[in-house]
This record gives sequence, structure tokens and C-alpha cells, in this order.
Amino acid sequence: MASSSAMQIQDSKFAALGLEKRIVGEERVCCYSRGLGEVGEENPVLVLIHGYPQSSYLKFQLPSFNPPPPPINPLFIPDIPGYGLSAPIPQNDKLTIGTTLLSALQLQLSQSSSPSPSTSTPVILVGHDRGARIIHRLAVSRLPNFSIQGICLLDIVPTLTQWGKDSTAGGSKAAMGQFHWPLLANVALATSMINAYGGDKWCLAMLERWSGSNPTGLNSFHSNNSIAVYTEFFKNEDVVLASCRDYEAGATTDVEAQERDQKEGRKIACPVLVVYSERSSCRLEKG
Repeated sequence: MASSSAMQIQDSKFAALGLEKRIVGEERVCCYSRGLGEVGEENPVLVLIHGYPQSSYLKFQLPSFNPPPPPINPLFIPDIPGYGLSAPIPQNDKLTIGTTLLSALQLQLSQSSSPSPSTSTPVILVGHDRGARIIHRLAVSRLPNFSIQGICLLDIVPTLTQWGKDSTAGGSKAAMGQFHWPLLANVALATSMINAYGGDKWCLAMLERWSGSNPTGLNSFHSNNSIAVYTEFFKNEDVVLASCRDYEAGATTDVEAQERDQKEGRKIACPVLVVYSERSSCRLEKG
């Protein structure tokens, strides 16, 4: 069961910005939204998807996250299934997760006063880490009922490339930095080890390992009680299990899907912005 303190912090912070919390659909996706009644062809939904080991609260680690008032930029900010306050789902490949999130958005739109777009719902997708991988999958698969006007991918290379880095020059250093990929993909072993160590301690150790040394970044990293929120959520063994299953899919189903994409020539067809940090694996490869 989710920590009440983490839930209260996350809920109150979003509420202060005028975002409404909903638990949506049979999958029980927790999401925060605003301005969905104003969606139109010229006013797409901005969908923000977090990474590992965070929740939707990641947005409050962005120093400039202060969205303008409606009707500008309708917002939809979910917890990935199994993370934060969202319930886990049986399948954890990126297409299933992404479809689940967009289905939750579609359900909310159907209950809003927004006029139905003439063709499909316009969206702009922004994701970090696991969220970026979900968005990459959605952009390649091109789901019906949604028009993806653009995507922003933060701190990743394609999953197929990620797994191939260990065999390239400098791969040993990359493997040290990304050790959690093969570990978490071994679900039974990883969950037992993390739960024995303490999910909150594991989460904190990973966050500190990846936080870097830039003073501005560290200040943002520790702002708004974010560490307390993430670590509290990881005390929940269901969150630990779901996140490991996420990585298991990232080592199997997601890789197979990208292999098929390359074989069949499927590409992203919308504008793409890729952003990475100075210490990112993207730079090492030129996750």
C-alpha cells in the first residue's frame, strides 16, 4: 500500500498548481491533469512521463516547472503503472504501458467538456528515462485516436542500443554505470535482494548514484521533498516488483519490438527533441 505521507506530498503539490487527481479506469492509473476541457487541434495535451525510480512528482525537480494558466497547455501527468500511486498491470512492455496511459487520458477526455477533435486527439509527449522509452515506443507504433505532434526524449538511447553498448569500446565503464539494467531484469533475484536491503534504501542509493555533482542540479534534486516521496513509494514491495518487471520487459519484449522495427523499417514520423546531460550514457555512446 502506498505511503500516506508520499501520497499527501504529491497530491498537495499538484493541487497547488490547479491539477486534479484522478484514479482512472480498470487499470487504476493515477494521473494529474488540468485544462483537458480546452483540448483542440491548436491546443494539444502535454503529456509528461517520469522515469525510474521516480513518480509523477519528478516534475517538481524541474526548476522552471510552473505551467501557465489554462487554456494554455492542457496537462496530463500520470504515474507509470506500478510506480507511485498507479496500480501494477500484468504486462510491462512499453507499448502496453503507453497504451494504458493514453487510454487513461482518452477516458478523461471523454468525461471532459472538450469537443472531440475531428480526427484524433493531438498530444505532445515528453518523457525521462523509462518514460522516454514508453514515448519512443508510442511514436513508432503510431496508435489510432492520437495525433503525436512532437516528442521530447530525455537521457536515453534506443533500448536496442543500450543493450549493445557493453560490447563497444568503453563498454565496461558503461556497464558499471548501468548495472541495474541486467540486475532488475532478473525479477525474482532483484526483488528479494532489494526488499531485504530495503526498497527505500535502494531507491535512495540509486538516486544518489545518478545525481551528479552540479550544484544547481543537486539543489533541484533535493528540492520539494522529492527524495522523501520517491523513497517512501519504494517501501511498497508492489512498486519494487512492478519496476523490476518493467526492466524485464526492457530486456526481452521491448528489444524484440525494436529489432522488428529495424527489420521492417519503422521510424518515428514526428518532430523529435533529444536532451541529455553532460554525464549521460547518450554522450558516452554518441537510457
